[in-house]
Amino acid sequence: MNIQDIIAKKRDKQELSKEEITYFINSYTKGEVTDYQAAALIMAIYINGMTDEETTELTLAMAYSGDVLDLSSLGEVIDKHSTGGVGDKITLILMPIIASFGIPVAKMSGRGLGFTGGTIDKLESIPGYNTGITIDRFISNVKQNGISLMGQTLNLAPADKKIYALRDTIACTESIPLIASSIMSKKIAAGANKIVIDVTCGSGAFMKTRKEAEELSRIMTSIGKLANRETICIITPMDEPVGYAVGNILEVKEAIDILKNKYMPEDVKDIIQELGANMLMLANKVSSIEEGKELIIENIRNGKAYKKFVDLVRSQGGDISYIEDTDKFEKAKYIVPITAEKDGTITKLDALTIGKLSCYLGAGRQKKEDSINPRVGFVFKKKAGDEVRSGEVLGYIHADDEAKAQEVLKQEFVGIKNGKEPLKWKKN
Repeated sequence: MNIQDIIAKKRDKQELSKEEITYFINSYTKGEVTDYQAAALIMAIYINGMTDEETTELTLAMAYSGDVLDLSSLGEVIDKHSTGGVGDKITLILMPIIASFGIPVAKMSGRGLGFTGGTIDKLESIPGYNTGITIDRFISNVKQNGISLMGQTLNLAPADKKIYALRDTIACTESIPLIASSIMSKKIAAGANKIVIDVTCGSGAFMKTRKEAEELSRIMTSIGKLANRETICIITPMDEPVGYAVGNILEVKEAIDILKNKYMPEDVKDIIQELGANMLMLANKVSSIEEGKELIIENIRNGKAYKKFVDLVRSQGGDISYIEDTDKFEKAKYIVPITAEKDGTITKLDALTIGKLSCYLGAGRQKKEDSINPRVGFVFKKKAGDEVRSGEVLGYIHADDEAKAQEVLKQEFVGIKNGKEPLKWKKN
């Protein structure tokens, strides 16, 4: 068996066997298969797809390419994952809420892929926060504080870690089999008993259509069943950014403000209630989804969720003073207003364009080795459907390069001034 034959087989639209998939994963993990060979096979999978059986075998091979955590000592661990999107800071808000109910939160997260920000990148924008803790400390933190969020370690799903980073560099992020196997391999390896997955759908998500989102949900639910992990998928919209902030520090600050109950964007409220209520149901903490939704908001209002976030940051070395006073976070050199040129109603804030522009500003990665600029991005003041007046500020571009900020103003992200004229306004 050799990698060239496996690449050729998938190139020719044939189904790979369990043995061939396992050979590829094991050999790539060991470094016996090169990045360019792996890239060729990933591209063939992206173009020709995989059967459910292939996807399941790929998932299991990646999950067992390293250690598989045993979290049984923590009780029933319920994990949450998102397929990604623009401004998606839901994990930062929801997981402390879940921990505030006494449900163990032991979560491993990834870095940004393409224009979608990663939870680990966001957490690392908090000074001192250590995402690379040992497994022993990870489990200890959960036992002591009820919550720990860390990055993937070298020995947990190492094959996925390599493939996850490589996919981004060869424009192969938007593949249902690769997304499903990546998500589920991490969940299986990380030891969660039950899983709730936020399947984002829309212009700023990997799944552009409802049909694609439903197919991804079906495959992940099937994988979960085969792996003996109860899995629930919730489809949520991603046609505009989640909340108002896009960019690492900017999203962390917004998440903190929400946990402090300063304000709550309606889309964020809808998502955390739906996902959270399902997690509470899986944990047998509530008797109905509606009861769960009410309790989710209650634990923000009473401060329990915010306290858990503080516990999380402190236990992993983060500087709590930044959580207490978010003005301490680093700020971009240039904060440029985006203004409306006439009265109207915002028809759309295009998540895809905004995500790509945030990446252009430095908030995302264009190459595997790129570093993230945590200061840059967008903070909007409006959402689609809001009425605006001529000269009113719709939001701000946060940039460290003034020329890039001015270039962003020239781009067409719908319903927002593009530097020349407003786009697609509806008259009042």
